[in-house]
Amino acid sequence: MKRSRKLYLVLIVATIALGLLSRTSVVPRLIYPYLGDYLYALMVFLGVGCCLPRTETFKVAVISIIICYLIEFFQLYQADWINNIRNYRLGGLILGYGFLWSDIVSYTLGGWTGYGLERYAYRRK
Repeated sequence: MKRSRKLYLVLIVATIALGLLSRTSVVPRLIYPYLGDYLYALMVFLGVGCCLPRTETFKVAVISIIICYLIEFFQLYQADWINNIRNYRLGGLILGYGFLWSDIVSYTLGGWTGYGLERYAYRRK
């Protein structure tokens, strides 16, 4: 299997747009705290898949989930220089602000959703 980089770039942009939309009042309160992180993990899955177009779907899912976990655990590090980066909107969106176990759950679900969607899409071909 070889992924289409063009398609994955379009999907990444669409996921980013949905992620930004998830930070508005349009999203119900019940899922508001989790949807952005879920979509972030899905975007990382798509990014890894785009960068590694011939890698097995399972490996892409594991790599993307590990990347998300590392970023989340990195939020425990609160040095001045990294907090200055987090003060910028883009830096805060990428690096996050504080560690939450609920984010780990959201990343896991988002990564495995990417896995499931890709498996489903390639089975249908």
